[in-house]
Amino acid sequence: MESAGTTPAVAVHAPDLAELAAQRGPFLTVYLATEGEVENAAQRTELRWKQVRDDLAEAGADDHLLAAVDALVPDAHHHGRCLCVVANTSGALHVEHNDELPKRDLGRWAPLPSLVPLLEWRQLGVPHVVVLIDRQGADLFAFRREGPDLRAESGGGADPLHKAEAGGWSQKRYQQRAENTWEKNADAVAADLAKLVDRINARVVAVAGDVRAVQLLREALRRDVADMLVEVEGGRAVDGSVDAVSDDVVRAVATVAARDTVALLEKFREEIGQGDRASDGVARTVEALSRAQVEVLLVADDPDDERTVWFGPEPTMLGLAADEVAGMGANPVQQGRLADVLVRAALGTGAAVRVVPGHGGPREGVGAILRWS
Repeated sequence: MESAGTTPAVAVHAPDLAELAAQRGPFLTVYLATEGEVENAAQRTELRWKQVRDDLAEAGADDHLLAAVDALVPDAHHHGRCLCVVANTSGALHVEHNDELPKRDLGRWAPLPSLVPLLEWRQLGVPHVVVLIDRQGADLFAFRREGPDLRAESGGGADPLHKAEAGGWSQKRYQQRAENTWEKNADAVAADLAKLVDRINARVVAVAGDVRAVQLLREALRRDVADMLVEVEGGRAVDGSVDAVSDDVVRAVATVAARDTVALLEKFREEIGQGDRASDGVARTVEALSRAQVEVLLVADDPDDERTVWFGPEPTMLGLAADEVAGMGANPVQQGRLADVLVRAALGTGAAVRVVPGHGGPREGVGAILRWS
């Protein structure tokens, strides 16, 4: 049976992480909570790292790699709430700070890197624009993972900017001039906003500010941009910052990311129901990955999940048994953590990955939408 519709394009393609996972192991992977808003933040982070470090040293991690992480820890709380380091015997391959706390502190010395949390960070990083608007104009902020944050000012048409409060022969004309000025400012902001949305491929536009200015902006916007609009409480800040609305913006972006996951799971269930382009569970997904058949890998992020499968040097060399992988011509054959082997295989064959909830998703926390049935 043919499938209805295309797969939602919301999963993560990560060729850079595919290159990382293709390098020779063993790998050191660290995810460390580095909260900066607590008392004695640096000392707390150091203590957390000491415990993780001791466990890694006991597992056999190279001293020079642990020392490299030592140098990153003291100031990490200034850069985000989690420090991620992936390294192999040649040194650090990837260092990243993120504002998402890890599910727990994690240190692994293993044949493959653990990339699932990194992929989840990327899917949560929905590109978005924040608009703080009043009747004079607006401050625009654009956020994206692939490049620097952007800021611009827009509008600022000529006076009069305020309607007359008192009576008089010129009141009506004055009020109309004020309304015209507001509309011109809204048109200018709408044009600049549309350019910024297109520039970063934004999927959310959070707007806060004067009620009438927001209304005029909505009316002036291109339809596709207006459909992205989410109104939040707040307005233009004296210091020109976005800090006052940041919590509401984070929630708006997280809502869109959650909807993306729901849409992809609905497509997965549709394909399962048709017995068509999907694999459900570990065995079928491993088989599909070995055939480079996977379009989108669906995997739950459980740091305590230590299930393993076997793999060889190439991304498609994986199986439930060592002799199965050896029969593919693999040498050497190694045993790796299930989620890490699956992610390596998916990224290495050009598939996308979506991290999904452990409950309500694929059977055994693993599934895939396939390129063909």
